[in-house]
This record gives sequence, structure tokens and C-alpha cells, in this order.
Amino acid sequence: MGIAVGLSGLAFGAAAVTAGLSVAQACVLSLLAFTGASQFALVGVIAGGGSLTAGAAGALLLGARNTLYGLRLADMLPWRGPRRLVAAHGVIDETFAGAIAQRTPADARASFVTVFAAIYLTWNLTTLIGGLATERIGDTDAFGLDAMGAAVFLALLAPRLREGRREVGVALLAAVIALAAVPFLPPGVPILLASAAALVIPGGRAAASPAADDGGPSEQEVRP
Repeated sequence: MGIAVGLSGLAFGAAAVTAGLSVAQACVLSLLAFTGASQFALVGVIAGGGSLTAGAAGALLLGARNTLYGLRLADMLPWRGPRRLVAAHGVIDETFAGAIAQRTPADARASFVTVFAAIYLTWNLTTLIGGLATERIGDTDAFGLDAMGAAVFLALLAPRLREGRREVGVALLAAVIALAAVPFLPPGVPILLASAAALVIPGGRAAASPAADDGGPSEQEVRP
């Protein structure tokens, strides 16, 4: 998982430098933010000429789900003090999915630490490589790298569309809202406005945990 997900850092490093960030800025963003979708959203808005405020707002909106993951993981990761702060930095989709699928609290903690370390190291290393390689290219538009951010975002979205009709409806309505707002609002703002689609489309059933999907242990089994 660390290699498969971490290699996406190549695309982020390239997209960030193409958007106008320096290699150092791209690396600091990966070190401190460490949440791919939010990072791509931020550089996507900047690449489109949007303000840093609009980009940061979109990134925070996407990253809000990690707060819910953290609440769910709080009982499984009983660390306190600085270790808890470090663990909070590693709460992302992959670490959450790995931990919640384990049968015992010890396995959940081992999975969280392993996945966090693997992805954090590869993501930051590949961000550096992608940024340096793109910096050497010079004219990134000639290679189509200016479209990389949007392409990666679509790749991240595609698996969600297979989850049900509601997800497809939200995506379509969000696209309509964003396209209608683009001619009238500053870059980045249409994306924030499009998030209202999730409030308009009625919610479906609550998503089951990976363990439950696989016939695995219940929530009670993985709690300390």
C-alpha cells in the first residue's frame, strides 16, 4: 500500500511545480498536510488562478473527513501526548481502512503504524522526485502536465462512483453547479459551492466498515 499510494506523490510533486510552487514548497506541503486529495485540491485552485484562501478552504473541506476517522480510531490508538499528535497526523483514508479491518487492538495499532510510515516516507520522497523532475523539464505545458492535477483528481473520484446511485447523483449535480458558477465566480469558489450537492441529494445507508464488508470482526472486537 505504501508503494502503490506513495507513488502518487510523483504526480503531486509534478502538479505542484506546474502550478507555480517551488520544490521546497511542494515538499513542505506534503510533510505538513499529508492528505493527497486536499493537496491536489489546493494546487488545482492555485493553478487555475485562484487565491490561496479559496484553495485552502477547499482543501480543509476535503480533509474534514479525517476528523471523523480520528474520532473512530480514538479508542483503538490509546497513545497520549506527543505520540497522539503524531498519530493524528497519520489519520488518512488508508491508515483508517487498515486499522479498522484488523481483528485485535494490537493488530489495529500495528497496521496503523506500518501503513502510516510506509505511505508517509514514499509520499514525501516521491513528491521531491516529482518536483525536481518537473523543474528540470521547463515548459511543463508542452508535456500536458498542466492537466495532471485534474486527471489525478478524476482518478481519485472514479472508485467512489461505483459505490451507489447517490454518489453518482452527487458527482453529476456538483459538476453542473461548478460549471454554472465558473463564468461568474473566482477560481476555487465554484468547487466550494459544488460541495452543496452532497446536502441536496438524500443520503443512503451508512457505509459499513471494511471488516464488516469482508465478514470480519465487529466493532466491539477491535476495541481495546
